[in-house]
Amino acid sequence: MPERESAERGSNSLSDDLFSKLPAPEHQVPTVDSTPPVPGSRRALREAAQSEPVQPVTARSEAAQSETAQSRNAPEFTSEASHGERSAEPTSDRGPDSAPASSPSSLDDLFAADHDEIDGRAPRKKKRRTGCLVALVIVLALIGGVVAGGFAVWNAYGDRISEVMGWGEPDDYEPGIATGEALVTIREGDTGSPVSTALYEAGVTKTEDVFYDYLVNENIAVTFYPGVYKLQQKMTAADALTALQDDANKLENSVSIPEGGTLESSLPLISESMGVPLEDLQAAVADPSAYGVTAQSLEGWLFPAVYTFDPEATATQIIQRMVDRTRESLTSAGVPAGDEQRILTIASIIQREGRTDDFAKVSRVIQNRLDDGMMLQMDSTSQYGYGELHAGVVSTSTEAQNDDNPWNTYVHTGLPVGPIANPNDAAIDAAMHPVDGPWFYFVTINLQTGETVFSTTYAEHQAAIETWQEWCRANPDQGC
Repeated sequence: MPERESAERGSNSLSDDLFSKLPAPEHQVPTVDSTPPVPGSRRALREAAQSEPVQPVTARSEAAQSETAQSRNAPEFTSEASHGERSAEPTSDRGPDSAPASSPSSLDDLFAADHDEIDGRAPRKKKRRTGCLVALVIVLALIGGVVAGGFAVWNAYGDRISEVMGWGEPDDYEPGIATGEALVTIREGDTGSPVSTALYEAGVTKTEDVFYDYLVNENIAVTFYPGVYKLQQKMTAADALTALQDDANKLENSVSIPEGGTLESSLPLISESMGVPLEDLQAAVADPSAYGVTAQSLEGWLFPAVYTFDPEATATQIIQRMVDRTRESLTSAGVPAGDEQRILTIASIIQREGRTDDFAKVSRVIQNRLDDGMMLQMDSTSQYGYGELHAGVVSTSTEAQNDDNPWNTYVHTGLPVGPIANPNDAAIDAAMHPVDGPWFYFVTINLQTGETVFSTTYAEHQAAIETWQEWCRANPDQGC
């Protein structure tokens, strides 16, 4: 082991004294050295430090700080055997509250004492910290990217994911919460899909497809018989099927007239539900004046509702009941006497052209066009006059648009010669009370939701038509 240099190179007394105390070079059992340390040696400093009270690292006295600063400028001696430790002779006395010059003032000083200036190399601890920090930043960035990507996927496909995984709101109601009353009409030839829709629209089932899906998933084959059935609201699909198969829930001698239906579509329903010959019903509607109606036809006068009759009711009594119900609606809307036919004509167009939320706007478009002398150009009127109203599409054929019949508003200015369908209360009220607005055009741009765009200028209308055409191209089987 190299010899230790003295703190004062000019003096040999200390060195001689130290070497004289060294043991002979032979194997000996280590013993505790009880010799007092040489004043000023590292041993003396270390023992002095151990004997003094330890002060908190955060509360060093000004004396200690001063001493530390002075020790940096004091002469130092080093030894390869000291593993990089430093020591300096004190230049001033320590007070009772001061810490040793070599004691750390913080955790950072402690680490620095162990790692700084080893063979002139940079601190390894700091390198390790920097690497950990970089790794942490990378991990956080990756996690952030995953989270952001997850949000994007959820926003785009959340509904489908929930459906596949069985998460979210169930499609069916819980058993045991059914309440109230709901009337459901089943027509001749109805299968699972239209019955499922009818149940949903009546408030019986929670979603439009749950009943049909139940039949498919359970592989149930069932025949539905026409008529009006009394069910409850908020029923499960299974309970709804059980109720439809129970004859006690079928209302005898009842019939449902649909909104927007016509004489052509309503009379067969009455015949099927009531067991009255179709010919008798056609004869009963042949003379409108028999019911106090001054019109060429009873079109628009068979009010859409569910009716129950006595088993002995005749065709004329059935039609009279429906006409009377129409008069009640006209009176409720405040229609003046003598103006019934005109209001029913407008209301029938509103019923066929718009959804309930837009009825008052559709009414305003009709009124604005009439006031401005413009042709109405309503597809429903040309379809009715040409016999295409129940074709199942909203677009009008070229033949229907150009056919010269008194209902075709593409050919004739003003209102058609009479109603084209059976309007409900909301349509009649809208015909009497159009909302204020500047619109002259409207087009339904989404046939599934019924979303409709109302426009003031023709250019705006053309842009809306392009939107509708784009939707039709994306949904070719939705009735465009």
